[in-house]
Amino acid sequence: QVQLVESGGGLVQAGGSLRLSCAASGTIFSINRMGWYRQAPGKQRELVATITSGGSTNYADSVKGRFTISRDNAKNTVYLQMSSLKPEDTAVYYCYAYAAIRLGSWNDYWGPGTQVTVSS
Repeated sequence: QVQLVESGGGLVQAGGSLRLSCAASGTIFSINRMGWYRQAPGKQRELVATITSGGSTNYADSVKGRFTISRDNAKNTVYLQMSSLKPEDTAVYYCYAYAAIRLGSWNDYWGPGTQVTVSS
């Protein structure tokens, strides 16, 4: 199986920055897409940003220009640099990976989540 562990969440004032990291470990044959989703209280989980192994990125409109996703394929790690944070960015942020533990065995994997709180 593949395990994802997030780090870097916390409390920050509006306008501040945070950097999230997520490392994948376990029996990994290949990782295609990695990314971040978030879920605020009372809301559904939503896409924040994703990145493929080739470096193609996709962002939610609400974070474009403020958040940057990057990836270190050698370390099976994905990062999310968050800047100009707003109170509405407050949520639990979940790391995601579309990975294979052997040839042809692709599945979705999720981290336990890390809390990001932006105070006004």
